[in-house]
Amino acid sequence: MSRAINGTVSRKRRKKVIRMAKGFRSVRSRVFRKARESVEKALLYAYRDRRTRKRDFRRLWIARINAAVRADGLTYSQFMHGLKKANVELDRKVLSDMAIHNEQSFKSLMDTARAQLSV
Repeated sequence: MSRAINGTVSRKRRKKVIRMAKGFRSVRSRVFRKARESVEKALLYAYRDRRTRKRDFRRLWIARINAAVRADGLTYSQFMHGLKKANVELDRKVLSDMAIHNEQSFKSLMDTARAQLSV
């Protein structure tokens, strides 16, 4: 009886890693050992950066809102505090988009926030 060496399973596993390494340069896309190292590292970076992306976008939205609000004489924290007191529950992504594309409605939000701060 011949010895079973799991050839098809091993080949399938290796082909999967090589497929995932498609687009990598040089040996990293052709040699299984190097491809596996590169793919594992790439997957770790992808996992980490899915979380980092959220932080980066929030920081960008806050910077955009701050710039738009400061042009009218408020600070970001005053603006957000005024909106919270006025029970306006828009997230930073929407506020940032409004500051760029819909300046009139953003201006009315600033007036609302300012009115709440003075009360």
